[in-house]
Amino acid sequence: MKNAICQFLEMMRAERGASHHTCDAYERDLKSLATFLSPRKTDLQEATEDELSQYMTWMNQQGMASSTVARHLSSLRHFYKFLMLEDVRADNPTDGLRRPTPQRPLPKLLSLEETEALIKAAHQMPQATQGQKAKRSRAICLIEVLYATGLRVSELVSLPHAAMDGPLLIVRGKGGRDRMVPLSEPARLAVDDWQAHQNAMEKTSKYLFPAPGQSGHLTRQRFTQILHALAGPAGLDRKRVSPHVLRHAFATHLVERGADLRAVQQMLGHADISTTQIYAHVLSERKRQLVAKAHPLAKIESLPNTLETE
Repeated sequence: MKNAICQFLEMMRAERGASHHTCDAYERDLKSLATFLSPRKTDLQEATEDELSQYMTWMNQQGMASSTVARHLSSLRHFYKFLMLEDVRADNPTDGLRRPTPQRPLPKLLSLEETEALIKAAHQMPQATQGQKAKRSRAICLIEVLYATGLRVSELVSLPHAAMDGPLLIVRGKGGRDRMVPLSEPARLAVDDWQAHQNAMEKTSKYLFPAPGQSGHLTRQRFTQILHALAGPAGLDRKRVSPHVLRHAFATHLVERGADLRAVQQMLGHADISTTQIYAHVLSERKRQLVAKAHPLAKIESLPNTLETE
C-alpha cells in the first residue's frame, strides 16, 4: 500500500507537476482512507465502490465540510485512475460516486437591534463644527440608504445624484442592468439632509458621495472605515460590521417579516432566485436555534415512552 502511494505521488510530481503541498494533501487523504479500511481487512488498492461510499458517508458523519469531502474524492479518483493505468486494477471504484454538493455558508448578520444601534451611533456623532456636521450627515445617509435598499457597496458609493427619483432609487447593477428600489422615509430624509450639506459647501459633483481621487466618489474601503468607527459606540465588534453585512441584514429582516423572495431578489439585483434563497435558509436556521434554546424539551436527551399505541 505504501509503495503504491509513493509511486502515485512520484507520478504526480514528475508528470503533472504537482506541488509539494498538493502531494502532501493526496498522501493524507489516501492514508485516511487506508486507516478507515484497516478494520474491514481491506487493502487500499482493492477497495470497492461500496466501501468508498461508506467512507464518504463516514466523513459526512464526522461533520466535515462538503468542500473537504469533495477534495478527498478528487484525491481518490486520481489515485485509482493511476492504478488502472498501471494495470494494478481493471476498474476505478470512484466512477459511481457523486461529488458532494457544496454547502453555501450562511451570511454573517446583524440583528435588528444591532442594526438600529449602528444607525443610532451615526446620529450621535459629534457635530460641533460644520465639518463634523457634514461627516455625520454623510454617515447617516450612507447607512440609511444601504439598510433601506440592500445595495452592493460598489453601487452605493458610486450613486449619482440622478439616481434619485422621488421615493425610488434607480440603480445600475451588474451587467449594466437597471433596477428600481424604493427608499424608506428615514433614507429619503437622510438623502435630503446630505444634499443640503453639499449645496451649503458649494461642492458640485455628479456623485451623491463625492471624494477626491481617481474615481471621484467615496471608496468602499473608506465606507468600511466609517462603519468600523461606529461599531464601538454601537457596542459591536468591528469585525462583525461591514457594508456587505448590512446588505445581508436588509434582506434577512425583510424575509423575516414575510417579504416575497422574488421582490427581495429584484431589490438586491440577483440574477438568479437561488442566490436569494440563502435568506430563507437563514430564517430556518434562526428558528431551529430558537427552538433549541427556548423549547422546554429541547435539552432533554431522551424521554420515557409513556404513550401506548392504540
